[in-house]
Amino acid sequence: MGSPSEKIFDSSVPASPSSVLEQSQNASLEDKTVFLLAGLMEAGQEDENTCKELSTLTKLLSDDSSDETRSPEPHQPLYQLIDADSVETILGYLDMRQSANVRGYATLTTSAYLKASGDKGVEYLSQFFYSRVRKGTYDDFILAFSVAACIFPIVPDVTATLFLSEGFVGSLGPLMRRKWKSKKVEQAALEMLNVACMNTPCREAIKKYCSEWLEDMVTYVPPKVEEFSATESPRNAEDGSIQQRTHSASVVNLAAVVLAKLQVVPAAPATNTEDRIQPATTSMEELSDMFKGMLSTETSRQSSIEGLAYASLQSNVKEKLSSDKAFLEDLIKALAEAPPRSPATYGALSVLVNLTSYMPALSEEQRRISQLKAYANASKSPGAPDPLNDDDHVSKRCQAVFDTGAIPVLVTHSQHGSVASLGLVVSIVFSISKNSKLRGQMAQQGAVKLLLHAYSVFPTESVAARRTTAHALARILISTNPLHLFGGSNPLPLTSAIRPLLLLLSDDPSSEQRDLLPVFESLLALTNLASTDDTARNPMIRNSFPQIEELLLSNNKMITRATVELICNLMQTPEGIAKFADGSKPASQRMHILLALTDSEDFETRRAAGGALASLTEWDTAVNAILERDRGVGLLLVMCKEESEELRHRGVVCVLNVINAPAKVGEWGMKKVREEGGVDSLKECLKKSRSQEVLEVTVEALKKLLEDEKAGGGQKLIE
Repeated sequence: MGSPSEKIFDSSVPASPSSVLEQSQNASLEDKTVFLLAGLMEAGQEDENTCKELSTLTKLLSDDSSDETRSPEPHQPLYQLIDADSVETILGYLDMRQSANVRGYATLTTSAYLKASGDKGVEYLSQFFYSRVRKGTYDDFILAFSVAACIFPIVPDVTATLFLSEGFVGSLGPLMRRKWKSKKVEQAALEMLNVACMNTPCREAIKKYCSEWLEDMVTYVPPKVEEFSATESPRNAEDGSIQQRTHSASVVNLAAVVLAKLQVVPAAPATNTEDRIQPATTSMEELSDMFKGMLSTETSRQSSIEGLAYASLQSNVKEKLSSDKAFLEDLIKALAEAPPRSPATYGALSVLVNLTSYMPALSEEQRRISQLKAYANASKSPGAPDPLNDDDHVSKRCQAVFDTGAIPVLVTHSQHGSVASLGLVVSIVFSISKNSKLRGQMAQQGAVKLLLHAYSVFPTESVAARRTTAHALARILISTNPLHLFGGSNPLPLTSAIRPLLLLLSDDPSSEQRDLLPVFESLLALTNLASTDDTARNPMIRNSFPQIEELLLSNNKMITRATVELICNLMQTPEGIAKFADGSKPASQRMHILLALTDSEDFETRRAAGGALASLTEWDTAVNAILERDRGVGLLLVMCKEESEELRHRGVVCVLNVINAPAKVGEWGMKKVREEGGVDSLKECLKKSRSQEVLEVTVEALKKLLEDEKAGGGQKLIE
């Protein structure tokens, strides 16, 4: 690569890395790329300059690989300028002995190159990996393992092929068991194994060939000083950190994490008895105890959290962790101190998700399918559900997490975290919100603000995340006074909560069977909001009335009840009244349904329907719609004779409104009430009632009916 650089730099003094970037600004794309590669090959430059060059190279490669961002300037594809030596240079910056910043930028550059170069890049990568492993020095092992660990998430299929190449995984055991060993080789190998566990064939290979020496690492006892032989000397001591048969704490911790990942996923059934995987001797509970002990040590915290994220998938570990108050406090503290978008944050949130998640409720059909799958997998029986994962146990774990002050920490993390971590935060809040006794405190601690922010951040296509957020919001809004959460000195507008709640009224497109619980709890929350003022009611009517109207006819009595209760509150606004009383045919049909619901078997449904009619009958158009129905007045009078004082109150208010309606509507109403036996019904209501308010309304209506009857009788005598 000497000739291109000679064209631009005439000075006989070698250019510094920073000047390479500065002087290449006006060069062609090809020359810029060549100069960046030359700069990266320079030894001894500062990490800051290396990161700048890697970042610039990443952008050039990324832009050049897309039709939308590729420069119109005629040029050779930039990835073709990167030969095997250049690839080796870039991969060298993935070495674990490099700084975290350099490795991060090098990972992005490697990703951009592999995306642009396709098969050629894979060929260079394979050559690099195999050549380093064949050389067999500690330095080469460290670099090969470091590269594999970094690129596994980028090209998992390619890296898995390298990892599973004949003899590679099996050779790790003898390497790790050398009498003289390198801490850094052990750490690099374990970092590679840790990432490789994401791939099922790789995980099975690790379990088969590496479980035994991983167990040895975790359970080893450090030798005494006098056991070391002063006459022995190590070989292959290239990396300067060679020691006799001991393991550093970080290596032991990382080995425990890998073991946890191997144990959490059951092994595939063995087809060959010679290759049978030996069961682990270190239990998950023992590993979780190790991770708990590591949590308070800052240098081991990341490994501890990662290990706990896997260990806490097991129910017995969940119970043990949640009952340890000191551990939960350490975990919440670690989460509070973890930087946003960091592995520590994601890992700590994963642990909390595992501790707080409820098992999904299964329908009868889903239970049968689950049983059939169990039989198909050659199980003798489908097995009983794990009692440690039942609702009672999960509820206690949620309470324990809440008691450690988790919500304020989650609120803080929600403001700066990634979309992925925000999804975990919402899952935790959703689980805790199932306990109605905690909802008020959750609201005070900022949970509503957290959920509204999350809903605005999740993309529209993230339906599951948005629905979970809306459901958690619904639960909290059921149990809290909206006036304490919205308005006044609180900057949250009440209307911001309506759109998420309305989402739950629609079917979940990702679910084969409709779950009515979110619908029901959303209706309750909307009803609570609709009890405030028209700023809440009108958006509900404008944006979702067809859905609400459809739910009114649900086969589920709880959904019907909740819908009628919502409609009752919506009748406090003229827009709601118009839906039943604008004189149109749809309005008349809605009135017919509402009247029919006053005769429902469910008391709460009858009460809500009566409340809605009490508001509606204040309008003469609504009274007219009732009078047009053959049984309209009769159903109102039935309410006046109910055993419940509440229902009688609603009935007599409706009757009084009907006979007080203006002009001809009122005359018609008076006539129909008398013809339907209104006087006797009101007299019966008087006998049953004890409430002063009910008595006063009943007396007023009865008096008006009797006066009208008397006037009507006098008129007949005159005639």
